[in-house]
Parts: sequence; C-alpha cells; structure tokens
Amino acid sequence: MVLLTLMAAITVGVVRLRNLFAVVVLGGIYSFLMASVMIVLDAVDVAMTEASVGAGVSTVLMLGTLYLTKTEETRPAHTPLLPLVVAGITGIALVYGSFALPPFGVADAPIHMHVAPYYLENSLRDTLVPNVVTSVLASYRGYDTLGETAVIFTAGIAVLMLLKGRRDVKPGPKRKRVRR
Repeated sequence: MVLLTLMAAITVGVVRLRNLFAVVVLGGIYSFLMASVMIVLDAVDVAMTEASVGAGVSTVLMLGTLYLTKTEETRPAHTPLLPLVVAGITGIALVYGSFALPPFGVADAPIHMHVAPYYLENSLRDTLVPNVVTSVLASYRGYDTLGETAVIFTAGIAVLMLLKGRRDVKPGPKRKRVRR
C-alpha cells in the first residue's frame, strides 16, 4: 500500500507540474517504484525490465530531449475537463472489471487450470527448449514478443530522429566530403 500511495502522489505531481525537468525526474521515480511493486509481486524479470528501460533508458532519453528543447510546458489553451472525464470513466471501468477477477495468488484461478499446466507438461516436447519461461516467450508467445520488440525498436528510432533533427549547424567553411 505504501508503494501504491507513493505512486499515486507522484502521478498527481506529474499532472500538476509545468517544469518538464521535474516531470522527467518524477517519471523516473515512478518507474523505480513500479519496479519495486513488480518485485513485491514476484515478477523479478518484469521488475528488471522496468528498472532498466523505464527508470534508466527512458529517463536518460527524456533528459537528452529536454536538453534540445524547452524545459517549461506551455499553458493549455483549453480546459482539461474532457481528458479528466475520459480518464475518470476509464478508471471506473477498470476498477469495476477488477471485481470479477479471482483473488491474488489463488491456486485454482482459471489461468492456472488450463494454459499453465499445458505449458509445463508440453514445453520441452513442443519447443525443444528446456526452460519453460523461454519457451513461452520465444515460441508460444513468439508473435507477441516480436510485436513488443518492434514497438520498442520503433520508439527508439523515433527518439533518435527527434534528437538528431534539432542539432544546430554552425556556419563555417564548406568541407569536402570524402568517400571511404
């Protein structure tokens, strides 16, 4: 509960601040807290990914972007009432949908009754990979993993394009381009 309360406080801070440097720092802290939540939930692999990508790489890329742009957000021309209503309705729908979920950690949850036993029993035979987690990520959920990798790659290329496009060119003597 402490971690979730801190995350909620940081979210309010991110929404209220106009200083983009402070928003980036709070975003990094939020990712670190999210990684801590994943550790509490025994999802260490997800926690490591969140810590490295969310708190590490994303924060560094956003700081680099801020170096090339303004650090103060401009005031919106319209009232943020519509986005607030949409976010509120979405939050209410998510909380309502969570009431139908089985309690956390219950052994007879539907996920443990159908898919997981199949993976555990047939992983080696189907994929020839002795590690069940690797066989699930690389074979059974291969297209999903490929999609996630494509999204991360596309986001990285977009950030590089944004960072490269803002470089200031100093006037000077023209240099001959040498081909190698």
